[in-house]
Parts: sequence; structure tokens; C-alpha cells
Amino acid sequence: MNLSSFDYFVALAQEGSFTKAAQRLYITQQSLSSQIASLERELGCQLVVRRIPLELTYAGHVFLKYALAMQQQMLNLRREFCDITQNQKGILRVGIAFTRGRALMPGLIAQFQAQYPNIEVQLVEAANKTLYHNLLNGQTDLAIANFTAAAPEVELCDFYCEQVVLLAENNLLKRTVSLNTAALRKQLECGDLSALHSCPFVLGTFDNIAGKIGRSLIEAAGFSPVVKAKSGNVETLLALCAQGIGACFCPQNLVGAALSASKLKQMQMFCLGSQAKYAIRFGFLRTNYQWKVIEQFIDIAKRCTAL
Repeated sequence: MNLSSFDYFVALAQEGSFTKAAQRLYITQQSLSSQIASLERELGCQLVVRRIPLELTYAGHVFLKYALAMQQQMLNLRREFCDITQNQKGILRVGIAFTRGRALMPGLIAQFQAQYPNIEVQLVEAANKTLYHNLLNGQTDLAIANFTAAAPEVELCDFYCEQVVLLAENNLLKRTVSLNTAALRKQLECGDLSALHSCPFVLGTFDNIAGKIGRSLIEAAGFSPVVKAKSGNVETLLALCAQGIGACFCPQNLVGAALSASKLKQMQMFCLGSQAKYAIRFGFLRTNYQWKVIEQFIDIAKRCTAL
């Protein structure tokens, strides 16, 4: 058994396929299969059930736990010596939601690269739930998300407060809302959406934070919304909203990343009060050694957001 055995098995377990794992490892499928078979002979038990989809045996799950721990230990070793020698290099894997990444990462990575030119930032973009799962499984070093709670092995650190706003195209509001813009704005700032009972909506899915908040506010207003479209992609919802198809709930700081200034001029953006705010936090695993680069990335991110 050697260190490669752990890497091969982790890749196979995470990909769930010999073909995909071999592609990830840049080896042939036959070589990977041979390595896993050799590992099983050495351990004296079957680790995987070779069918589609591939499954781990009980022994496979036990070995995966040790393999992930060994990978983390080797990663910590390399990173600690990078800190000791002040020769920072390697890959920093950051998990973040798609649109939030587009809004935050370009400026942040530029600032980070100015100080750490030899560190590659590898973005792993996914939904909130997947980001947490990837962090626990060691597939990312740092995650930026709406973490409301964490397992004991995860450390959380506040980043910034995100505000969900309501956007609607001007002509849509004129057709469907009796209040003028000023009166509507005042009412919506209190979180009261009752004036929008005749306005159609384009809504996020149930695992979307803005979608959850929007549905909660609509329910509190006591009406059933006219839903024209649903999507888990915020940019798609904003594009539909800009076409006048329906009003849209969206985090305020993501609006500018998805819509041009000319599109925004044709729309109204409304604040929805304190109930539409939530915290965005950093999450990272508690390990026996914390790479200084992770701390520096967090510090740079906080400074960039404060500007």
C-alpha cells in the first residue's frame, strides 16, 4: 500500500465510477481497476461493489475514512512547510454559489493573486447544500455560503450580511399594482407584499435562499402568487424579470453582476425589511494545522467587501 492507493480510492469513491475516476486521475480505467483490486487483495476484503452505480461495501466506507484522513494529513504537512519556508504555492479550493461567485470572486481573486501569485484559486461552484457536503468530504478547503449551523468539525466565520430585494419591470408594475411607486416602496420596506397580489412572479426553487424568503413573505401577505416560471439559477430569473414576465426575489449584491445598467433603468428595486436579511459565512474544516493562506484569503475577502 502506498500514498497513491489512498488517492485512487478517494477519487473512485467520490466519482462513483471507474471511468470518471480514471479521467480525473489521468490514468487508464484498466490501471485504476488493477490498483483497486490489488488494494483489496492486500486488505483481504472487498471494498467496492462493481456495478452501475458503483457502491462501497462496509469495508470500503471504513477505508475511505482513513484514506481521507491520510490525504488531509499529507496536505497539512505540505502546507505547513510552505508556511515555514514562506514559499506559498499550491491550490486553494473555494466553494461558492454560481452567481455569488460571479459577483465576488473576480475582484477578490485579483487582490489575492497580487499577494500570492503562486497559489491557484480553484472555484467549486454549487448550491448551498452541496457546498457544505463538499467541505465535509475534503473536496474544498473553504466555502462561502449561508451556513446557519455546522458540524463540530467545521469552523464558521462571519463574512457579510446579504439582503434580498424584489425587482420588477416598470410596465409590469403599472399593469398589475394599483399603488404608485413611492407608496409601494414604503409598504414593501415593512415586508408587506399584499399590494402585489395581482403581480406575477418568477420564483427560485425551494432550496434557493432568496426563493425561500420570497415565498415566506408572500405567505405572510395572505395570497397565492401567480407563478410564471421557476428556476434555481438567479441569473435566469433576473433575465425573465427584465423581460417583464414576473417580479423576482434576488440578493441585492448579485443584481449588478447579472443585469446591465440599461436593463436596471427599466426596473424598480425594492428593499424588503430586516426579515429579508441573512448572514454569509466562511466555513472551513478544523484540522491539526490551518494553512495561513486560508486565513489570508478570508482577511482579503473581508477587506474587499468593506470597500
